[in-house]
Amino acid sequence: MSPSRWGPIRYDPATKLPQISEARILGFAKHLSENIGYRTVGTKEHALADDWMVLQAKAFQRNCEAVVVATGRKLECEVWRQEGSGSHRFDMMNKRLYKTYVNLTNIIVRISDGTPEGKEHAVLVNSHLDSTLPSPGAADDAIAVGIMLDCMRVLINTPKWTPKHAIVFLFNNAEESLQDGSHLFSTQHPVASTIRAAINLEAAGTTGREILFQATSEEMIEAYSHVPRPFGTIFANDIFSSGIILSDFITNLTQLRYLQMAIVGNSYLYHMRKDLVENIQAGVAQNMAENTLALLRYLSAPGSPIPTLTTYTRPSTVFFSYLGHFFIYSFSAAKVIYTALLAASVALVVATKEASRTPGRSFWRDQARGMLAVVAGIAGSVVVPNIVALIMSRVLGKAMSWFANEYSAIVLYAPAALLGTLISQVLVGPVQEHTAFTALLLLQAGAAWGVQMLGVGSAAMFFLNGLPLFIVLLLNPLFSGSTSEISLLTYALGQAFPLLGGVLLLVPVIEVFVPLTGRIGAEAPADNLIATIVSSIGAVALPLVIPLAHRFGTRALRRGVFVMGMITAVLIAVFAMRVPFDEMHQKRVFVLHLENITTHEQFLHIAAADGAPGFELLASDIVTEFVAGLPGAAANMSASDLAPVVMDDYNSDWDPLYPFSAFLTPYKVPLPVSPSYVSPWTVSGNGFKLEAVNDVRDLNAGTRSLTLQVTHPGLIWTVVAFDAHVLKWNLDDNPPDEFARHRVKEASFYGQDTWSIDLVIKVQPGENGGALSVNFVGLQEKGMWPGKKAVKEQGGVAMALFEELDAWVEKKTGGTVDVLLLGSVGGVITL
Repeated sequence: MSPSRWGPIRYDPATKLPQISEARILGFAKHLSENIGYRTVGTKEHALADDWMVLQAKAFQRNCEAVVVATGRKLECEVWRQEGSGSHRFDMMNKRLYKTYVNLTNIIVRISDGTPEGKEHAVLVNSHLDSTLPSPGAADDAIAVGIMLDCMRVLINTPKWTPKHAIVFLFNNAEESLQDGSHLFSTQHPVASTIRAAINLEAAGTTGREILFQATSEEMIEAYSHVPRPFGTIFANDIFSSGIILSDFITNLTQLRYLQMAIVGNSYLYHMRKDLVENIQAGVAQNMAENTLALLRYLSAPGSPIPTLTTYTRPSTVFFSYLGHFFIYSFSAAKVIYTALLAASVALVVATKEASRTPGRSFWRDQARGMLAVVAGIAGSVVVPNIVALIMSRVLGKAMSWFANEYSAIVLYAPAALLGTLISQVLVGPVQEHTAFTALLLLQAGAAWGVQMLGVGSAAMFFLNGLPLFIVLLLNPLFSGSTSEISLLTYALGQAFPLLGGVLLLVPVIEVFVPLTGRIGAEAPADNLIATIVSSIGAVALPLVIPLAHRFGTRALRRGVFVMGMITAVLIAVFAMRVPFDEMHQKRVFVLHLENITTHEQFLHIAAADGAPGFELLASDIVTEFVAGLPGAAANMSASDLAPVVMDDYNSDWDPLYPFSAFLTPYKVPLPVSPSYVSPWTVSGNGFKLEAVNDVRDLNAGTRSLTLQVTHPGLIWTVVAFDAHVLKWNLDDNPPDEFARHRVKEASFYGQDTWSIDLVIKVQPGENGGALSVNFVGLQEKGMWPGKKAVKEQGGVAMALFEELDAWVEKKTGGTVDVLLLGSVGGVITL
């Protein structure tokens, strides 16, 4: 693909208007991910993507100007290549981290009507050009780059279209380095102050419809309701808004009205080598692009809410996709609706109380017993799958046996959830079927009302269950001919809608969380996490199991326990024989070749980020094959001597991946170093070094002022870590007021080899003039496999090892492991 060629305009044959072209979008994604390749911030490929994007933006601008000349339309297309440096604090996973960046770039395009009024209020749409360390990034996020480019093409070639409010297209060039590009734009670009709302396009997978997973205002939710195929729920929004999963994308603009859409199906390929266009499902790009285009048209048109979005208020809107429709209503409406449901449910239950009354016992005492049965059933449905999870992971040593297919987790844990429900009902004892049904209705309606009163929109989940239960119970006399009996048709109709809603909720949650367990760390209880998700949503999807369990009596209930127990035992045996990984659902392994230039040692670090069995054996085999037999290897070295390294804030070897490194379970193996080896990283005047310049010590005041200057030719993502009581620095205005561990990560444009921090530190009593011990480490720009295999000869000893090791791992594991191979350089210096 010629980097500046936009190709022919495609038109809808019916409307004769320009239309989205999936082929064109995927062509852009393929060019970025395969022709250019791994676009890690700081690499040459990252710079090539920057050049390519500038050419695309300029070509678009020329096309826009040609349209204006040909038609006389009120259009203005402006292009900026922003370049700048800065720093920001980035807290993640309860870790405090400071980022600094040098000469990073963004490419920005603004389409407006050319008037000051038309530029005063703008909507921003964002995607990122860079990819992360082990991935070519076709879905994440090259497909979104292509979508934005194609939306731009369609907009300017649509006759008579002129935006009332400007659209700003931000091609963010440093997102994977912890949102440096968005910080650069939001703090330094002149149009940032005009942004009133933003749309972020992301991908954590390669299949299925993109999901609206976060929206921060009623106006943006309303705008989204106008897209051709809306798909999203308040449940996902509440999860991301809670901070459990990092999601904010515009640093310093988080008070904007914004929404985030992402492709999440098959997220096994997220940040992996196989994030390639060939693995993106047909139709995915088309769907996301058409929804994005509709949003941009709506928000830029006359009557758009964009001009009113100058102050931020927390959203109070319920939204969800259900039965092919997108529902949206306010929290105040939800309170009225849910209160009405609760009141109607109480009235209906009281009206049918004779059918629920046990002779000699009060009606409400019966209802309390029914509620106990329901609560016990829900608890049992969660407890037993978690017991199964512990058996699989702790007793049998077969953790994550369901990993290769997210839906197989349902097969393993759903019968266990049903078993737990039945056991709980045996323990509770006999309850009238009608009582269990009405108690279930009251609990669902009450939960909807109570949770919504707390201001949590996910109360809709209980409402969507309670409403069909109310309707079928109301209609039950028509089906059964009696108020005392519950018809099977009542069960069928009452269960249909919760089952549908449960499936719609479970599928995207499972698609995100099952692959996520492959990267949350070996210590995380992945099996219990998935068991809890499956069983909890299963309880939502199958609420009528509990009253149905009491329909046939205690004897039948005990038989059900026996049958489900046998099924659960068989499934445990079957899953214990499964292998967690295959070629398209791979285990992620990290290998780091570290050269310590202060001790002149070299090490091989091997790590994994999941608790599935087999990693220790693989690490041992790597040591046996590639280390133990080398000339000069440590005496008595044995693969059986491997022991995990403590991963804490003082293990700086993995700092380029910090704070994600906290998830790793690493081994550290010394490598022999040839006596004739001369390190290129210690060459005078051209090596990796730290210096204290402008160094002033005031022992009377108890302070030391200095500039910590880092020089790192050929290295990227350098990190320094040190212990000090910082009184002042140029990173922010609020350093911790205590002696603490500080970590500063750098990201710079290709060829930028120097960065610095200005510090004023408190000299601790008894210290030798305030000496500062600094750990430093960085990644070799030409030492990353497979991203740099084209220049492997320039990668030194690390790449020579990686080429052989990668081929060996592929053969040894049958392609079931995706290994990230990184060459790094580090050390410790006292200044």
